Amino acid sequence: MDTGIDFGSITLESRFTEFDTPVLLTGIQALVRVLLEQKRLDMAAGLNTGGFVSGYRGSPLGGLDRELWRRQKLLDSHNIKFQPGLNEDMAATMIFGTQQLDAFPGKTVDGVFGMWYGKGPGVDRTADAFRCANFMGTSRHGGVLAVSGDDHAAHSSTYPHQTDHIFQGVMIPILNPASAQDVFDFGLAGIALSRFSGLWTALKTTAETAEQAATVSIPGTRGFVTPDHALPAHGLNVDFTLRHPADRAELERRVVDERLPAVGPWVRANNIDRLVCGGGDAPIGIVTVGRAHFDAMHALSTLGLTGHPMLAVRKIGLTWPIDADGMREFARGKRLLIVVEEKRSFVEAQI
Repeated sequence: MDTGIDFGSITLESRFTEFDTPVLLTGIQALVRVLLEQKRLDMAAGLNTGGFVSGYRGSPLGGLDRELWRRQKLLDSHNIKFQPGLNEDMAATMIFGTQQLDAFPGKTVDGVFGMWYGKGPGVDRTADAFRCANFMGTSRHGGVLAVSGDDHAAHSSTYPHQTDHIFQGVMIPILNPASAQDVFDFGLAGIALSRFSGLWTALKTTAETAEQAATVSIPGTRGFVTPDHALPAHGLNVDFTLRHPADRAELERRVVDERLPAVGPWVRANNIDRLVCGGGDAPIGIVTVGRAHFDAMHALSTLGLTGHPMLAVRKIGLTWPIDADGMREFARGKRLLIVVEEKRSFVEAQI
């Protein structure tokens, strides 16, 4: 069968450079591809940006630094700097600094997009650095993605852990991918959302999404929609007319009253949450979250219930703050909602 693919041209490196054809990536490799793609998209938009990555290793993201070192030449050619942190909060503080580009004269790029990474206990210890950086905000051509590795079974951690509630506590929106494809798509979406809203954005991974490999589609063109949402005169990004600690109350107000309310419209405009199957007349709604989405769909298939007219399935991509308007629309007219998520109630509690 003629697939139209030149298999002779495929190498281990081509997974980081090919477009418009399926490439085999682990979730960790998809994160590397996010960095490369962000730079390429910025160049296509006429922006001269740089990238900066820092964090501290730990399962299931223990192999990310190794993968970044392997692709050092490729990162260098895209003006992306990788500098592991002495610890997780030092890494977050360095990335915090990348969003202060316009505070000093002599900048050589339009903005710096950042990626932080760390396992669950690293998220715990970094909460103060996250809060300070998130309240100050991100730059318009920068943006920050904080990638967490949840170790639900405590394979390499003191206890099982879940990072959602920490990110919620420091008011960072959370994207929860279900697959390697989602890791790539949500990674780019997270940077775009961070630039739009002025907030750091979290990307939660688990062993199933970070370590497993799958074919991923990398489109040659991609864009994100700016929603029709009223913005304050001072905008949503970092504002150097404000200073800490003198303006700390105003910094918090902007996060709560301006930046977080902008997240829902952006999520709706870019279809981050989506209806997988069923319609508004289905009396039972199933809400799936992260990797549990595929577990739920497998269970429905095993039971012969896929596409059953009594059921509608909505896959949630952004788990905090959930898109309340989209959830109300999905729930309208239903007699029962079933939420499938891991560990403690998170999305269910918001619903």
